[in-house]
Amino acid sequence: MNKEARKQFIELLGAENYLESVEERTTYAYDATGEKCLPEAVVFPGNVEHVSQILAIANTCKIPVVPRGAGSGLTGGAVPLAGGIVMVMMNHFNRILTIDTDNLQAIVEPGVITAKLHSAVEAQGLFYPPDPASMTVCSIGGNIAENAGGMRAVKYGVTKDFVMGLEVVLPSGEVIHTGSRCIKDVVGYDLTRLFVGSEGTLGVITKAVLKLLPLPEAKHTLTATFDSMGGAARTIAEIRKKGIIPTTLEFMDKRCIGAVEAYLKMGLPVEAEAMLLIEVDGKASELEDDLQRVRRVCEANRAIAVRVAKEKESQEKLWHSRRSIHSALINLRPKWEEEDISVPVARIPDMVAILEKIGRKYDVLVASFGHAGDGNIHVGIAAEDRHTPHEKILQARTEVLRKAVAMDGRIAAEHGIGFIKRDKIGWNIDASTLALMQSIKRLIDPNGILNPGKIFPSTIACSR
Repeated sequence: MNKEARKQFIELLGAENYLESVEERTTYAYDATGEKCLPEAVVFPGNVEHVSQILAIANTCKIPVVPRGAGSGLTGGAVPLAGGIVMVMMNHFNRILTIDTDNLQAIVEPGVITAKLHSAVEAQGLFYPPDPASMTVCSIGGNIAENAGGMRAVKYGVTKDFVMGLEVVLPSGEVIHTGSRCIKDVVGYDLTRLFVGSEGTLGVITKAVLKLLPLPEAKHTLTATFDSMGGAARTIAEIRKKGIIPTTLEFMDKRCIGAVEAYLKMGLPVEAEAMLLIEVDGKASELEDDLQRVRRVCEANRAIAVRVAKEKESQEKLWHSRRSIHSALINLRPKWEEEDISVPVARIPDMVAILEKIGRKYDVLVASFGHAGDGNIHVGIAAEDRHTPHEKILQARTEVLRKAVAMDGRIAAEHGIGFIKRDKIGWNIDASTLALMQSIKRLIDPNGILNPGKIFPSTIACSR
């Protein structure tokens, strides 16, 4: 950071929106991975013109810029590996600009908390389906940057399926607009999809047009417990084979059930080897039939017990248990290595069986849970005891990824690549395709100032 650039930033934003003390910089040095790298400064743009001018100055001076939402990411996307500036989009870009009930759309700024958007549109009888587990703290901009998923993705899809258009500031400072408010639009390249999931490496999102749906009339939640993980995994596959598309289809293994029960003490069946949480929504008159079809599949696969929660309070209690898994596991062991993999849905029984074998092979604790209805499995790996070498945990983590790839799966489903998995991206993407992606990055960001060291293999490493 040269003195002239610093002066320009302060003149543009005011001293109150330019932080440079060690304490202030430390607050924005890390994300949910716990990895920490100190930036040289932290800035809080107040409008699109600020973002544009910050990037123009940074591009001229070749200062790295890392866009930041809530910092809840799990692959290091918001960690400023190369120092430079962290651009915080939560403080001033946090408005829901429009909820259009006629066209079923919302126009929002990137700092809007996801759960806040849920509440606002539901009060209008509308529905924004993407629901990442961190929705009470994560931001819409971060969701778009990572193409976040969530539990309802099995029926409704992920963030990219609800982004109709974006306002984006490029590394040069130029402001562009992608997509439109029209349902059908084939005018030019689909640049919106290019920026969704780009992890802050191509541009800074300053506004988004989001698709909404009518709020479902009703929903029911069902839990099914099993005396084997295999039975639960087969049930997941069978439900889809029967043509049933539930809103959510989640699973928790025995270790997760026990950890959540110890954490919340809500009467979960700790004797079970696995539990499925299944939700169906839609017209109230049709839900009972869907519910009974799901029940029959569960019972055919030897579920120990099947219970239905139709009241809102009971449903929220069950989903709170699912969203509390991360916190519960930390109570069990303070340090977990977490993987976020995806496999074809039909391969879930095979992948779950392999996870159990990996745990035994490396003598580590393996906890698995996640969005089984769309093949997304979260895997936590921790030391069996204090004598377990960390190297064993890392070896187990690597094998989880390799086994997923061997099943035509992906090394990341909804958490992104960041820098945690950048050196493994070639396991999923062939060299020619990867080279094309890197050429797009160079075209849009020739000086490499936006979120350097992320997604692609790189030698950039934090030294601060």
